[in-house]
Amino acid sequence: MSITTISFNFPSHCFSSSSSSALRSFSATPPPLSSLCFSSLSISSDMDSTAPTPSLFPLHRCKTIHLVRHAQGIHNVEGDKNYKAYLNPDFFDAQLTPLGWQQVDNLRKHVHSSGLYKKIDLVIVSPLLRTLQTAVGVFGGEGYTDRMDIVPLMAANAGNSERPAISSLDAPPILAVEPCREHLGVHPCDKRRSISEYQYLFPAVDFSLASVVIESDEDVLWNATVRETKEEVAARGLKFLNWLWTRQEKEIAIVTHSGFLFHTLKVCGDDCHPLVKKEIGKHFANCELRSMVIVDKSMAGSDPSTTNYPGKIPSGLDHPSDAADDKNLENGSSNS
Repeated sequence: MSITTISFNFPSHCFSSSSSSALRSFSATPPPLSSLCFSSLSISSDMDSTAPTPSLFPLHRCKTIHLVRHAQGIHNVEGDKNYKAYLNPDFFDAQLTPLGWQQVDNLRKHVHSSGLYKKIDLVIVSPLLRTLQTAVGVFGGEGYTDRMDIVPLMAANAGNSERPAISSLDAPPILAVEPCREHLGVHPCDKRRSISEYQYLFPAVDFSLASVVIESDEDVLWNATVRETKEEVAARGLKFLNWLWTRQEKEIAIVTHSGFLFHTLKVCGDDCHPLVKKEIGKHFANCELRSMVIVDKSMAGSDPSTTNYPGKIPSGLDHPSDAADDKNLENGSSNS
């Protein structure tokens, strides 16, 4: 597969003063943001001339993404009472509440009972404690047994969870990446720990790309005094979605945050019916999952179809009648 790499250029104010040279590009120029399309289909019942044209795309130019907001965190509880609580340093890299873990358990039951669990090729997660806990809790393996050949996805009591270790056995791969993090800056709950700390708590999660944008184990994207604008979050989100075309996986779960999802999805769906656009862009509840399709309109990806069949095996005459009609019309015009 030919890999199209994407450059994630975080705003300079998102970096701490000691990290001006820490940005490392994924390299290359991203495909046009217009290449990202959330597919929709709206046809009037009487098929009249005012009906919109159906959206039709080759299957191998599509990916199914399952967007998940993390379960309830301790910052959500206090922030719901008083917005200023989000400025409280006690909520640094907030973990899930006991209620949040109940939400995780219920979503886990849903992804198994619906058959979705077996379809997921990859789970992508924001490298913050609450999203990591949600991702491994929902998509992790069954009860962990202390076997030398099986590395746990989550160590016991990770993040004061009072939960047993979670197995990686038969679970889809889980990959942590920075660009799907929450709205950066000011709020301590959105500042991450060091990658090495997370690797200890979540041994089987793949953190190889978690700091690919930066050259530091520490969080140099978060700024204590300057917050990303909504437009910057949306631009980062669209680049992240376009980056998905560099992945071979066709069905991907993404465990991320409310602000990131809202600002990213709000700028999508302009080619849809207003009610469909509203459905795409509405706020996510804690531990809500929504399944969507993204379409590669600009050939950013290069995966061949696995279901198309070329025909003419064995080969034979098959000149289509409509082509013959067109040729006859052309001949008639040239002879007149």
